[in-house]
Amino acid sequence: MIVDLPSVLVKARRGGYAVGAFNVYNLETVDAVLAGAGELRSPVIIAFGERYLKNFPIRAVAAVVRTMAQDSPVPVVLHLDHANRLESIEQAIGAGFTSVMIDGSKNPLEENIAVTKEAVALARPKGVSVEAELGRITRTGVAAEDLFTDPAEAVEFMKRTGVDALAVSVGTVHGLYKGKPTLDLERLARIAMDVHAPLVLHGGSGVPEDLIRKAIPLGVAKLNINTEMSIEGVNAVRAFLSAKGNENTRLEELMVEARNAMVGVVKRYIEFFGSAGKA
Repeated sequence: MIVDLPSVLVKARRGGYAVGAFNVYNLETVDAVLAGAGELRSPVIIAFGERYLKNFPIRAVAAVVRTMAQDSPVPVVLHLDHANRLESIEQAIGAGFTSVMIDGSKNPLEENIAVTKEAVALARPKGVSVEAELGRITRTGVAAEDLFTDPAEAVEFMKRTGVDALAVSVGTVHGLYKGKPTLDLERLARIAMDVHAPLVLHGGSGVPEDLIRKAIPLGVAKLNINTEMSIEGVNAVRAFLSAKGNENTRLEELMVEARNAMVGVVKRYIEFFGSAGKA
């Protein structure tokens, strides 16, 4: 069944577990996420990034996910990830997404608040939930402490925007880490003390399990997994071609290999996020 973000995240924060948001790029990735979540009876978030719109039209994404999830035994959120443009949010709402993320984190606080309020004004009348981001997460592989979320600003941001979930920067990175991953758990705890909405960590791929297990009780109800999904799918295809590839190898064989590898990623994260059996 298709639901909005609060339907799964409010329960997660109260229950001390997190729900995985797995990025998808095509039909096989959608199938992998639904298969892994269904097998473990876990709520799940299917996240589609704005930057992939050039490869997969937004109405096609919505049609595929809604068709494949309509008989799913678990709650499924259809979420637009990291949208920088309000136009993309409008398109996602029109296509049938149940949740959108407006990412104004590159802007100064006042500009971030302003664009976030615009996104909320577009989404709320349509029953669509909104996630926003405060603080910035780098793509350099190294976390930048000067871009971490300010706890006092987080309180102000929530009061003035009223978003359903807040993504914070406390040490995760987009892509692969360079060096040893660390999280500023003290900062996270200070944010969670006054921000009672579900908190989100982007850049969850590669974060050690022990750090994630410590972060979840501090209010993190949603974690995003993207890079590891892609890597596992690519590695599965590479291994198949190396072992069995020949002039008769068919594309659908490769897609099945990638899909099966990604199911494993989904299940592994669901297990240690603690959401298995919570559907």
